[in-house]
Amino acid sequence: MTKPVAKTLAFRPGERNIFFHILTACNLACSHCYINPTQHGREMVSRQTMEEWLRLFFDPAKENNLIFLGGEPTLHPDLAHGVKFARALGYASVTIDSNGFLFHDILQQLTPPDAVLSFSLDGPDPAVNDPIRGSGVFAVCTANLQQAVHLGFRTSLIYTVSRRNLSHLHRMPALLKSWGVQRFFIQVIGLRGKPAARGEADLQLTPEEWLATVPAVARQAAKLGIEVIFPKVFLEEDEVFQCAGRVAENFFIFPNGRVYQCPLCEDHPLNTWRIEDNQLVKNQGLVEEKLFTLDIPEGCVMNKLLQPGNLRYDPDGRPLHRISCCLLKQEMRPG
Repeated sequence: MTKPVAKTLAFRPGERNIFFHILTACNLACSHCYINPTQHGREMVSRQTMEEWLRLFFDPAKENNLIFLGGEPTLHPDLAHGVKFARALGYASVTIDSNGFLFHDILQQLTPPDAVLSFSLDGPDPAVNDPIRGSGVFAVCTANLQQAVHLGFRTSLIYTVSRRNLSHLHRMPALLKSWGVQRFFIQVIGLRGKPAARGEADLQLTPEEWLATVPAVARQAAKLGIEVIFPKVFLEEDEVFQCAGRVAENFFIFPNGRVYQCPLCEDHPLNTWRIEDNQLVKNQGLVEEKLFTLDIPEGCVMNKLLQPGNLRYDPDGRPLHRISCCLLKQEMRPG
C-alpha cells in the first residue's frame, strides 16, 4: 500500500459554496448543537422560498456546491424536491447533512446521483455516542447509513471531536471501512449555540491534543482507502494566513433570511447579508465583512474576538499558535 497523500485544500477561485439551513427544528438535542433559534429563527422555509433562494444563490458562471442543513433537514417534507430542483438548476454537487434518522422516506425519494448523504456520529459505539447525541441514536444512525450504502448512495460521516470522545477517534476508521463509507470528516467543536451558552470552553482541545491525535487518525483512515477532511486549525510557522471571507464565496443561509460569510459569527447579528424581497441585501454598520480586513498576529480575527480561549501566549505576548480560518481544510487521500 502506498503512503497516504496529505495536502491543504486552498480556497478555489470560481467556486461558490451554499450552506442552506432550511429549518432549525431537530428531533435530537445534541449537547454541542450550534443552532441558535434566537439568532437563526424557528421557522421552516416554504417550498416556494426554497426554490426562490436556490435560484438567488446559483451563479451559472461558477461551480456551485450546495449543502442542505438544519436542524435536521430530512424533517422538511420538501427536501427531496429541493434536491432535485437544485440539480435541475445546475448545482454541481448537493449534500444532505443528517443526524441519520432520514425522515420522510428520503432514501426512497432520491436516487444516488441526486445527492451525497453525510451522517453525523460522535462515537464508535452507543456508550460514547449516545450521551452526546441521545439515547438510541447510534443504532438508528448506523442502520440507516448502511442502508444508504447498500442502495448505492455516496456517503460520508462527520465526527465532532471534543474532550468527550477524542480518545475513541482512533476506533472510527475500521468501522467506516466495514460500513463502506467513502469520506470521513473530522470536525473541531465550536463554541457556538449550546456550548457557547453554557460556557463549555473546556470541551475544546489544546493544540497539542489536536495535533497529536487527528492527523494520525486521518492517515490511518486513508490507508484503509477512505478520504479524510479535517480543519487546518493551527497554521505552520511559515504558513500565510488566508481568510475565506476575503478570497472565497461561502454563504451560510438561515430561515429568517440572515446570510453569513463566517460560521463563527452565527451567534451574533454580524451577518454581512440578508435576504429581503427575494434579493440579497448588504447590511450596514459593524458586520463580519469589515472585521475580515483586520490582520493580527493570532491569525483569524473572528477566533480572537469570539473564541479567545483557543489562544495562548508566550511571556512576551506573542501567540504560541496562529489559528487558521475555520473553513481552511486539510485533506488526506489514499495513496
